[in-house]
Formats: sequence, C-alpha cells, structure tokens
Amino acid sequence: MPTYTVETTYRVPVYRQRTYHAATPAEACRQAIEDDDWSNDKLDYEAAGETYVTGIWLGADAAYSGDTVPVPSHFDETIQRKAAHFEVLFGLLKIVIADQVAQRQTDPYWLARANAAVGKAEAILAGARDPDESVPALSPCHLLAQLQEDRVRDQIAAIIETDPEFAHLTADAVSDGDIHAACVSVAASIDLSEEIGAAEFRAALAALRAVKNSKGG
Repeated sequence: MPTYTVETTYRVPVYRQRTYHAATPAEACRQAIEDDDWSNDKLDYEAAGETYVTGIWLGADAAYSGDTVPVPSHFDETIQRKAAHFEVLFGLLKIVIADQVAQRQTDPYWLARANAAVGKAEAILAGARDPDESVPALSPCHLLAQLQEDRVRDQIAAIIETDPEFAHLTADAVSDGDIHAACVSVAASIDLSEEIGAAEFRAALAALRAVKNSKGG
C-alpha cells in the first residue's frame, strides 16, 4: 500500500479594532484598509477556517522533497474552489448567451459542459466532493467557411461597378470599421443550418462510398 505525506492547512483570522474619524462609513472603511499599522493585532482562533489540503507527496516524510501528487480540487479551500470555478462558469455563460443573442441552438457539447459546471458549483456550495466527470469528448469538427473582411472589401468594389444603386459611392468611402461591423452583424444573424446539414449529408455519402470502394463493391 503506498505511503503519502499530506500537508493540511487552516487559516486563522488576524484582526484589529481601531477608531477613525470620517465623514462617511465608506471613508472610514477606506482609512482602515489603507492603515498599515498592525501593532495591536489579535488572532481569532474561534473563527478559524476549514482544514484543507495544500500538498501531497509520495513517500513518508517527503514534504517538498518527494514526487508531488496532484490534489483533487474538492480538497482545496472552499473560497479557492469558488474562485477557480468562476472562470469556467463565466466562459460557459458567455457561450450560451452568445447563442441566444444569435438565435441559434447551443451545441449539445457546451450544454453538457454547462450542466456539469452547475453540478460542480452546487457541490462546492454544499461542501461536497466534485461530481464524477460525465461530459462527452468534443467531437472533431471541420471549418467549412470563413467570413474574411479583406474579401468583403473586394466584393464592395465589384458591387459598386455593377449595381446602379451604389454607383455614386467609392470603395474608399467604406471604412474598415464599417466592414467589421457589417461582418459581425451578418455572422450573428445568418442561419447556415441547411448548408451545414447538406455538408454533413455529403460527408456521410462520401464516407460510405469510400468504404464501398475499399471492399470492391
């Protein structure tokens, strides 16, 4: 059976009580925060924090000398678990919101990630261990198209030459900012679901034909 050296830690609040003269509560708080004189500080052992793991090493008495072992995140301090998980939740929230703004369905992979992240957040709040990872692997995807702003500018010149509606304009009248804003608007509103579905169908046919040909059928 393996032997491990485990370092655990708990925090003890250090506090002071001092009088400040200020016009408002906020000003008094600001003075207290900026005050670097802690000559009358006290330790509040009654408000000591939870015990959490700060390191694991393989072997006996091997702290900071043996092979380091990763610490499962649910043994970290709760405040650190919350801080580390915040960025994950924030990133997933931005993805879901962007899909709603663009009026498109969120990819099942990201929905699964969001549900798993919510489950972990609930475990953190409950002081429980992390849920088992159940998010499916991200399916390989392939880029079908790009909306490139320099090519949009090329199209502008061609449209001016052929469309009387814009004959009085010049390509120079359209700024890079105008093109960028237009690209963002079109990318957010365009629905390519039919084109993507057709590409998926053609890829399925191509895969079937390749297997058929390899088997001599």
